[in-house]
Amino acid sequence: MNASVNRQVLLVEKPAGKLAPEHFKLSDAAIPEPKDGEALVRVRYISLDAANRAWMHGATYRAAVEANTVMAGGGIAEVISSKAPGLKAGDIVFGDTGWQDYAAIPARHLTKMPKMEPMTHLLSVFGIAGLTAYFGLLDVGKPKAGETVVVSAAAGSVGSIVGQIAKIKGCHAIGIAGGKDKCNWLTSELGFDAAVDYKDGVVFKALRVAAPKGIDVYFDNVGGDILEACLPQMNNYGRIACCGAISQYDGAPSPTGPRGVPGLIVVKRLIMQGFIVMDFMDQRDKALSDLQSWVASGRLKVQEDIINGLENTPKALIGLLAGENRGKRMIKV
Repeated sequence: MNASVNRQVLLVEKPAGKLAPEHFKLSDAAIPEPKDGEALVRVRYISLDAANRAWMHGATYRAAVEANTVMAGGGIAEVISSKAPGLKAGDIVFGDTGWQDYAAIPARHLTKMPKMEPMTHLLSVFGIAGLTAYFGLLDVGKPKAGETVVVSAAAGSVGSIVGQIAKIKGCHAIGIAGGKDKCNWLTSELGFDAAVDYKDGVVFKALRVAAPKGIDVYFDNVGGDILEACLPQMNNYGRIACCGAISQYDGAPSPTGPRGVPGLIVVKRLIMQGFIVMDFMDQRDKALSDLQSWVASGRLKVQEDIINGLENTPKALIGLLAGENRGKRMIKV
């Protein structure tokens, strides 16, 4: 990293179809000067998430990413200098740093983080991924011991943690993932009771075998056809935690939505709830205490997919959208 230049990855064009490398470019800019109330931070690790792609479509729970701007994204960073009370050089923070080496960010938009090794855990199990899994399953899904929990995108950053927490809570955990290797990893390494390979094209039938007593909690990361396959297999009074819709983010949207809505929801008296992890941040300390305890005891295994180099960020996001990663994918800047 050149200490006098701020490398930035710009989104030069919003994709109409599949995301591709030509939609980005690497550019050099001056290192910004922090204003009053801001801190200058050096980005250490950038979080890569399917939501990065969703932000290109338009405003969601945050503003849309516009063409010819620094690509948005969360990151772990070190404070270089500060003009804000409560932050000093050397502090470690999390914030929407964007895909760049340096950023000047208002202190109110930064969260001070503990210093720990590996630092990467602050983006994975003790970061947004782990907290999303924790609150989405426990506060929205509300699983009870003995129930069957199904999670899609189960080999990803959130799904891999959801299934493990379900096991910790005494549930029967089933993951849906792409490819036999990922499915074997879920059962042999992470302790899932069963895994369904959606690439086989027989998700509905495979779920029938894996969950003969039906599904009590479905943690939905993908939407689309897989949500449709799960709906008729939900038990009465089942709960569906809607975390994301990866299948809808990249490329042409599906011509039809999941069938059985709202009919099956009414007949089975299902609760289907969307959530954003920020809704639960007043409970963050309790969640982190649990997550840290489970990791320390070995009950919760952490899988991280770390790629070196800011210049590799576009390719790494495209690969994530294609399902290349296991666990949390991030860029070491």
